[in-house]
Amino acid sequence: MKKITLMLLAGATMFSVISCNRNAITGRNQLSLVPESEVQAMAFTEYKEFLSTNSVVPASSSDAATVKRVGNRIIDAIKNYYNQQGLSAELQGYSWEINVVNNKEVNAWCMPGGKIVVYTGLLPVTQNDASLAVVMGHEIAHALAKHGSERMSQGLLQQLGGVALSTAIANKPAQTQNLFNSAYGIGTNVGLMLPFSRKNELEADRYGLMFSALAGYDPREAISFWQRMAKASSGAKQPEFLSTHPADETRIAELNKIMNDTYTKYYRPVK
Repeated sequence: MKKITLMLLAGATMFSVISCNRNAITGRNQLSLVPESEVQAMAFTEYKEFLSTNSVVPASSSDAATVKRVGNRIIDAIKNYYNQQGLSAELQGYSWEINVVNNKEVNAWCMPGGKIVVYTGLLPVTQNDASLAVVMGHEIAHALAKHGSERMSQGLLQQLGGVALSTAIANKPAQTQNLFNSAYGIGTNVGLMLPFSRKNELEADRYGLMFSALAGYDPREAISFWQRMAKASSGAKQPEFLSTHPADETRIAELNKIMNDTYTKYYRPVK
């Protein structure tokens, strides 16, 4: 029995190693069972469904204009950066789109392929373009770092034995849909995936800060924004070990560690 267990563990380890890819932007090896083209196709379908069932703010409104102006500057900065680094192929399949929805929740997200949503409830907390850029850069960084695909791969391995995404969709569509929703923040998990999620959050903070700075927004606004977030969520926070997000104090401390380097290397104010 012990021998069989060891063989299974060895097989699982070998499977994970074989299924790992190095992320082009972070340089980190990730479990990768989900082809980017397939997850983008799922994301585009889900995004269209989301927009059809939520109140989208008209493009003519000042809120929508602000969000799209900030978002497009970040997208342009990312395209330029990827081109300079010889990584333009990594953006293949991206069809960038930005929408604002009427929702009091303080939230924003970016799906694979560049499908972005900002909730109106976020804007009273961001208060200015630079803070909004920090949040949008963070959410876009999640997509570029393929954090959702990584988490979905973990779910496929844990729940469905590591089958291919196409096989999972064909055989267990409802379960695959739940994995997609969980991987991209619709729902929470308490278990082995939580530490990875907090790590991904801090990774998105780092690259999101860089992207906002490259777009000409002062990255130092990130500290003020997260302090406002901490104040807004006071009394309603879970312990850090039960949350997929790092504690506000942890996030601010980590941002302060990289702030001077980010400001010096990447911040170029736009006139």
